[in-house]
Amino acid sequence: MIAVKRDGHVLGEHQIDWVIDAYTRGVVAEEQMAALAMAIYLNGMDRGEIARWTGAMIASGERMDFSGLSRPTADKHSTGGVGDKITLPLAPLVAACGVAVPQLSGRGLGHTGGTLDKLEAIPGWRAHLTNEEMLAQLEGIGAVVCAAGSGLAPADKKLYALRDVTGTVESLPLIASSIMSKKIAEGTGSLVLDVKTGSGAFMKREADARELAATMVALGDDAGVRTVALLTDMDTPLGLTAGNALEVRESVEVLAGGGPADVVELTLALAREMLAGAGRDDADPADALASGRAMDVWRRMIAAQGGDPDAALPKAAETQVILAETDGVLARLDAMAVGVAAWRLGAGRSRPGEEVQAAAGVELHAKPGDRIRLGQPLVTLHTDTPERFERAAAALADAWTIDDTGCDLRPVVIDRIG
Repeated sequence: MIAVKRDGHVLGEHQIDWVIDAYTRGVVAEEQMAALAMAIYLNGMDRGEIARWTGAMIASGERMDFSGLSRPTADKHSTGGVGDKITLPLAPLVAACGVAVPQLSGRGLGHTGGTLDKLEAIPGWRAHLTNEEMLAQLEGIGAVVCAAGSGLAPADKKLYALRDVTGTVESLPLIASSIMSKKIAEGTGSLVLDVKTGSGAFMKREADARELAATMVALGDDAGVRTVALLTDMDTPLGLTAGNALEVRESVEVLAGGGPADVVELTLALAREMLAGAGRDDADPADALASGRAMDVWRRMIAAQGGDPDAALPKAAETQVILAETDGVLARLDAMAVGVAAWRLGAGRSRPGEEVQAAAGVELHAKPGDRIRLGQPLVTLHTDTPERFERAAAALADAWTIDDTGCDLRPVVIDRIG
């Protein structure tokens, strides 16, 4: 099989089924799977191979079943970015409109934040639920955000860890099958993908993001899961915060009827797609947000998982403000630089299992298009360990451009695929 892909040929269905099963059971050695992953990285896969690979990873574990719920289900997956807190207001918003949201989420690594890390900034909140607890919460409240169980696509968990240390993470077929194997195994009736492109995204080139989105939509449709993708901008961070407790605070502001315009816009756009996929086109998510119904679901969802929705969120022991050194218009604010700064302040991790600081992160005081005055605050750095300030500030050294030429902003939602 390694030689087949090395020489640019197509793997057979039985070969794919065998290798995924054998690797999961430990029959195929790590160095052999690493060689096969590199051959796939270099030579790609056709649609049939990707679909079979995805199916084999699904078959390596259990499949959840939500058919017994009294309401339809819809889920969302984001390919990750900076300040991407959308799951937090989105799940209760869609649930408030009558659709159950089984949101299995992950943790951050490097410059991208993790939904579970953010929610764990809320005192008492727990990420791990049994399948029975998850089903009960979906029926009673309508939304759950929790960690995926070890039984879902265990082949993917093992293969991702290998790809992470062998330079093969950026393989489009392996990315698509990794994401979709978990989402299809999760058992949701419909799926909306938020595929980001730009400096702070995994797919920096728009053409690559489009190809990934189209591949995942096809995989979902082939598996009988109604799937659409929104191609969204990640040149600039979403909202005004990047960090765990900071992003929770901003999400609650959105649920209370405020919050940054770009976060509200993307939340509503994704909510409308999720509701349409679940057959609830008649529901108005904007009304559910304005009326406070989404906030009610948020409070119940957090409390059901042991969290206190009224508790004060952690605040950093130390802050440092960076001031503008000139007048003009903020023409550019680089998402990757902001994400790296938040990571260096302690909001993210450099390896799985590393502890994160709940209060660390970057708070923005301006977004591209805003008029800037000399000496005004541009960003505030938050951390419990002030020795981190120097390296975080260094990450931001070339993060923005202030001049009088203005800026040409991309829309938050660039395109819809599917």
